[in-house]
Amino acid sequence: MAKQKKSFFKKVIIAAFFILLIVGSVGGYLAYRSIYQSNVDLGDKKSQIIYIPTGSTFDDVLRILNQNNILKNRSTFEWLCEKKHYKNAVIPGKYRVLGKMSNNALVNLLRAGIQEPININFNGLHTVNDLLVRVGRRLEADSLSLLQASHDNAYLSKYGFNPDNVQAMFIPDTYQFFWNTSVDQFYDRMAKEYKIFWNDSRKKKAKEIGFSQTDVSILATIVQGEQCCDNEEKKIIAGLYINRLKVDMPLQSDPTVICAVGDYSIQRVSIEQTRIDSPYNTYKHKGLPPGPIGFAQQSSIDAVLDYNKNDYIYMCAKEDLSGKHYFAKTYEQHCIYAKKYRDALNAKNIH
Repeated sequence: MAKQKKSFFKKVIIAAFFILLIVGSVGGYLAYRSIYQSNVDLGDKKSQIIYIPTGSTFDDVLRILNQNNILKNRSTFEWLCEKKHYKNAVIPGKYRVLGKMSNNALVNLLRAGIQEPININFNGLHTVNDLLVRVGRRLEADSLSLLQASHDNAYLSKYGFNPDNVQAMFIPDTYQFFWNTSVDQFYDRMAKEYKIFWNDSRKKKAKEIGFSQTDVSILATIVQGEQCCDNEEKKIIAGLYINRLKVDMPLQSDPTVICAVGDYSIQRVSIEQTRIDSPYNTYKHKGLPPGPIGFAQQSSIDAVLDYNKNDYIYMCAKEDLSGKHYFAKTYEQHCIYAKKYRDALNAKNIH
């Protein structure tokens, strides 16, 4: 009888062991599926961008995922988020969710804040307002707040600028940002890039020619308005304008008139337009305007810092409309060149 009981208990123990083994295996398999098998279904799409705004809670994340029809099984995702302590560690931003992602990969992406970077460039822009509207469309920081900051004297003073000359702080390039960049973070980043650009060598050159960094940028935008591409000619134009400044002669730059008018499609500046009452009109006001008339390219700033020391006072675009210029030391020679250019514009009916 004792042997039968012993045999019975042994069978029970073995059966229990196998049951536990099966349960454990099934549980392990289910856990494995919940963690490592695909739980993202994007249909035919390879990826999907989602935006998690600043201040979002875990419930907000679930709502965003559901609105984009990303999760196949919400409960397994929630379970893993609990295990990996993501529920109270939501990081805002722009994320690229890949098709067939596992819960583990998705949670790791969101928990680590591995965002999809956003490129901001200055292509085709003329004014600070243009830039900030573009930034506001690409980043979480809204355009209105960005624009308000650009007109706030007290705010800009901490960067060493004011509403008139703040455009000098923005050095054209392509910059990467995270989508959840704030207004302060955006301006801080631009100020940092400005300081990096204005290294000791450039600061020394500016001091040697008697210009502030902002003045260099202002003149650089005028030079750039006259010559967009030829860096060697930029240096000649910079030297010419510096010659005019030295003799207290108005710069009389057409690009400054275009800026004052605010119409960047103008191909031929008229006599009437040169009479417009604006501090940016260098036909009416001597010296540099109060701020840049555009975004000074790095090559344009360097052209001013390394300007060509010449005796030119006058310049005129060539009649072939190539964008190149004639330079002259006398008004008489300048008039000869100017007539060629006017005749070329008239022949092409450019008004």
